[in-house]
Amino acid sequence: MIPPLTLVDVGSVLDGASGFIAYPLVFLLAMIPLIEPFVVIPVAIGLGFDPVLTGLAAFGGSVTAVVAIVLAGHRLRAWWTNRSGSTPDDPAESDEDSTADDPDDGSSGRYERARRVGERYGLVGLALAGPPLAGLHLMAVVGAAIGPDDRSTIGWLTAGLAVWTALLVAGSVAGLSALESVFVG
Repeated sequence: MIPPLTLVDVGSVLDGASGFIAYPLVFLLAMIPLIEPFVVIPVAIGLGFDPVLTGLAAFGGSVTAVVAIVLAGHRLRAWWTNRSGSTPDDPAESDEDSTADDPDDGSSGRYERARRVGERYGLVGLALAGPPLAGLHLMAVVGAAIGPDDRSTIGWLTAGLAVWTALLVAGSVAGLSALESVFVG
């Protein structure tokens, strides 16, 4: 069994990378649930990677994951519609004994937070608040469910990821500079 990647493992994987292979690793690590850009960007910048290239690689990995999830959601909805003749969220087709609102059905708190943000603030609110609240993968699942179409869903989620990537890069650079000034300067 492969152990899950932890913050220390991300650092050791990136620290062992050199040259050209380092940024494709950032791209791939940004696609992995629970690592995402929120872990890989600060670790990579802390290890001395170029902040702009790190941000671009992490952003590319994140957007790739979001696009794949949204398009898969579209295909799943089309398959369900063809199979059952109704949309997955059609209230006329829901069963009275459905466990969709049952708190013991195993749904995660992160998914519920993302769903509530999406219902309250729409796709734009989900795109801006979703990544830190629920992670980009759950944000993409909820966005695919509530978005009017794939193009606008992908567009808004990409814009939200661009904002969070820029904030993470700027925050990581500022934090590293502050630490260096305290301990070196």
